[in-house]
Amino acid sequence: MSTNRKEKVSLVSLGCPKNLVDAEVMLGYLSRDQYEVTTDEHEADIIIVNTCSFIKEAKQESIDTILDLADRKHDARCTMLIVTGCLPQRYQEELVKELPEVDIFVGTGDYPRIAEIIAEKRGLSEQLCYTGDPNFLYDDELPRLQSSPYYTAYLKIAEGCSNCCSYCVIPSLRGSFRSRPLDTLLKEARGLVANGVKEINLIAQDITGYGKDLEEGATLEVLIRSLVKLEGLQWIRLLYAYPDGIGEGLIQLIKEEDKVCKYLDIPLQHISDPILKQMNRRSSEAEIRELIGKLRSEVPGIAIRTSFIVGFPGETDEDFKKLVQFVEETRFDRMGVFCYSREEGTPAAAMAEQVSERIKRERYKKLMRTQARVSFKHNRSLVDTEEKVLIEGYSEETELLLKGRSSRQAPDIDGQVYITAGNAQVGDIVKLRITDSSDYDLIGEIVS
Repeated sequence: MSTNRKEKVSLVSLGCPKNLVDAEVMLGYLSRDQYEVTTDEHEADIIIVNTCSFIKEAKQESIDTILDLADRKHDARCTMLIVTGCLPQRYQEELVKELPEVDIFVGTGDYPRIAEIIAEKRGLSEQLCYTGDPNFLYDDELPRLQSSPYYTAYLKIAEGCSNCCSYCVIPSLRGSFRSRPLDTLLKEARGLVANGVKEINLIAQDITGYGKDLEEGATLEVLIRSLVKLEGLQWIRLLYAYPDGIGEGLIQLIKEEDKVCKYLDIPLQHISDPILKQMNRRSSEAEIRELIGKLRSEVPGIAIRTSFIVGFPGETDEDFKKLVQFVEETRFDRMGVFCYSREEGTPAAAMAEQVSERIKRERYKKLMRTQARVSFKHNRSLVDTEEKVLIEGYSEETELLLKGRSSRQAPDIDGQVYITAGNAQVGDIVKLRITDSSDYDLIGEIVS
């Protein structure tokens, strides 16, 4: 290989936005270390797969992606395949045996050493594996190459989790909950905004836990009040809020601060008290209902996203019926559903009364059908109203239609708004009148 040409690196990031931030830090290190980043794996000398292993489907997607990209070592220019993230952190011994195509495995605590690790691999034929202590916490001093559109970014405010839900492997993969210091978050946020970011999405495994492990008096509310002062920042979105951490102060912030999107992602997981107890969740049915009622009364029009698990061990027909009724009654704006995944090493995996895969799938389909009806009715109710929309580009179907997201739609997961009349530039935030809708998307015209 000519020494005059930079080696090209391509990175595929799977799983959640928290994983994406890790990927962006790796890209930052590599681009600073004289590698050229490319989005085309066919052009890459080095391919990195940043994996997820949260549930069975995520693990399978990771394995399938690795095997697909391993073929590039035979039919393209790729000379090094690297697997990073949660999958090697959890299954390093198995992966080393089963995936000889992979040159390097890097866990969740070692990814900031990616350039150094690649250098160590030079001239060595054996696989390398780095899966040590996962308790790493990145800060604003680390390089980060933003891969999302210039106008939106994720700000990871904490790492790990200490909630210890009985079905979850995150604490073993990411360590205990660790908040980032307030000053490093604000410094990173200022840098993002200076580069054109208009929307910051706050993420962590549980954003409501932010600051509880710090001595400086930092809280989620203090962080938000500091962020709203940033000139140029227009939207602040709150993702992954544990229900019992949503207090009056946070609700009032959402209500009163124009820059805070009237949107909250609250993963509830279930509504039946016996199942919530088995899941080691801290909120009861009564407390959840009270919280939803308070949010809607205090913040009219707030968009609430949630997620549920069906088929958890011991979930009876009656438990599931109660969940369906709750979804019908509560009319969530957005909802995700997951079939329970029996993850080794978790308390739930050892529980009796495991639910069959057939019943899990049936319950999944029924709950999703229920939400589709709820979502369609909700979207129809928005016709003839006005929404602020962030322009994201042109529709995949036709370049005659612009597309965007309202302040009540998070990136990648909450549908789109398709624009049939009016002009705007990518990154603009404009006022739109909703003229039509589908189950999950909206259609509208820019209001001049």
